[in-house]
Amino acid sequence: MLSATRTRACLPHARRVVASHLPLRPHPFRAPTADSGRAGTGARTAGTRCFASTPRRRDDAEPKDVAKRPKREEEEDEDEDAIPAEDLNSVGSHEQQHEHAVISTFDLFSIGVGPSSSHTVGPMRAGKIFIGDLEALGLLEKVKTIKITLYGSLAATGKGHHTPQAILLGLEGSDPETIDTGTIPSRYAAILETKSLLLGGRHHITYDMDRDMVWRWDQVLRTHPNGMRFSVFGEDGDLLATNEYYSVGGGFVVNEKTKVDENLFYKGVDKSVVHGARLHQTHSSEPAESGGPPQVRDPIQPPYPFVSGDSLLALTKKHNMTIAQIVYDNELHFGYSHEDIHEKLMRIWSVMDDCIRTGVSSAEEKLPGRLGLRRRAPMLYRRLMRGFYPGLVSPHLPQIGSGESEPSRRIGAPDGFGRKEKEPDSSAPWGAETDGGNGFGRKIAASRPTRVIGALEHPVTPMPPRKTMIPAMDFLSCYAIAVNEVNASGGRIVTSPTNGAAGVIPAVLKYIVEFVSDDPERSVVTFLLTAAAVGMLFKRGSTISAAEGGCQAEVGVACSMASAGFAACMGASPETVLQAAEIGIEHNLGLTCDPIDGLVQVPCIERNSLGAVKAVTAAQLAMASENVYSVTLDEAIEAMRLTAADMSVKYKETSLSGLARTVKIPLTVPAC
Repeated sequence: MLSATRTRACLPHARRVVASHLPLRPHPFRAPTADSGRAGTGARTAGTRCFASTPRRRDDAEPKDVAKRPKREEEEDEDEDAIPAEDLNSVGSHEQQHEHAVISTFDLFSIGVGPSSSHTVGPMRAGKIFIGDLEALGLLEKVKTIKITLYGSLAATGKGHHTPQAILLGLEGSDPETIDTGTIPSRYAAILETKSLLLGGRHHITYDMDRDMVWRWDQVLRTHPNGMRFSVFGEDGDLLATNEYYSVGGGFVVNEKTKVDENLFYKGVDKSVVHGARLHQTHSSEPAESGGPPQVRDPIQPPYPFVSGDSLLALTKKHNMTIAQIVYDNELHFGYSHEDIHEKLMRIWSVMDDCIRTGVSSAEEKLPGRLGLRRRAPMLYRRLMRGFYPGLVSPHLPQIGSGESEPSRRIGAPDGFGRKEKEPDSSAPWGAETDGGNGFGRKIAASRPTRVIGALEHPVTPMPPRKTMIPAMDFLSCYAIAVNEVNASGGRIVTSPTNGAAGVIPAVLKYIVEFVSDDPERSVVTFLLTAAAVGMLFKRGSTISAAEGGCQAEVGVACSMASAGFAACMGASPETVLQAAEIGIEHNLGLTCDPIDGLVQVPCIERNSLGAVKAVTAAQLAMASENVYSVTLDEAIEAMRLTAADMSVKYKETSLSGLARTVKIPLTVPAC
């Protein structure tokens, strides 16, 4: 067994096991000698983390006893498969070989936990997948210890993103969609205190965080900066099995096998219940040649594959369909019925809406973490003129009616708005109103003198303070902040398309439902399906991972998706919808990811608020442009990919520069 007071073992090179989509096989080699084949011999300085030598893939299938020379001391920390973090500049390489961009909407929008899709949701799924494959091979009961190595961004900001909690609870069998978020802190604390891990929920092993988790923030694996390696060892310290996983953004997990096969990026960790169409999509998206014999559609191919914005637009014109209709019919191909699709979309919206409700109604004053950041969503919500959730607004603020009694099913107007005001009582004193039923009939107290800052006798007279009144846009910002505060506290969230940008799409959709739509359910379906199509284009053509592309890959992509969804709900043509998406990303190009203290709080929360406002503005600008534009969505996506490739690793979710360096901790946050 590995010991915190002994040197790293020089284990033989092991066979790499690709657990997610290839049969996991036990490690075929055993150590030939006690001093070279077991973890736990020799002496070393206390505190040095120990890990087996880098495993390699072998072509022989039969077990062999292979003697390897012990590594020299200076070689012990070398990792053959890792490279310096700054040397990795291939953005979206795991997607470039795909023949089309189509994946399931319910892979792009999935329910998970905060605060990060790539650093929390993905690692939890990876841990669960790894343990599931160990169980399938009958290796689980043989495991005595496990070693976890985090690379690149996962190591640099993993602590603030709850990566250790996610991996350990995934190894215990928890899933991001079903885990009770309220139990995560206590379960993690128990693991640290007892130094015990319950693999798969049934097999106890000893686990020491200081010894068994290695943080290689200055190195990355070659496929993706968010790399992790799991290795399990038996009673005598022999390596039983190992695998590497890459959390590529949005909760998607890939490995050596899945990164080269078509659309194997699914989120259902139980492969036995995943529809075959989501596992086997090696086909061409090229249309049949004109004049040639009609092609028989491959039954495992989606009916409307698209590889770019231009090809998606061509499909809508050829078949006289909207983007949402194209995506809907592709979902039917993935084995979902009409009822399944509707139910899943409503479920996604329900979680989004509940997340907003939780955010604006939270009784907690501060977010977790040493920043001590004050929650603002509840305060902002109560300061608005009206609210949508009964019982959450202050008694003196009017509420919006449910609108259920209206034939058109429109959301009811706020009390006191859109109605003819009563004639004031001429006998009442000036400034007093008599109708006290809606909050506007209270007696108005005499206003206090206004304090003006500046010299009054200056040629440029100072402006008196005043308040703006843009209630709809105020709610848009409040909704986004509410979602991201829930995310920052590790609550239930929808990856849309990531957790760090999870506030943009729910905020814009809530804005549509409450302020725009005549038919909320129809708007939800149209919005989510349209936004998903744009997200698929970014996932294939560039990246949705901040560790690869900075914040332009998260908030920028979410803004683009929300812009498209908003335009679609406004009845815009597919061409205008894609132009709205282009405007949404164009003005987020170059956005860096430099979270302070590695937490998904500053500047992430406010950035989602601005992203939501920008999404609505982008859609309105596109609709007013009448399809007159200079840049296409495909060109903008390629520009984002190039920008991401040129961006320094310091600005890719590593907290090595930018605000993460200039801002002192703890923060001093003024009351809003």
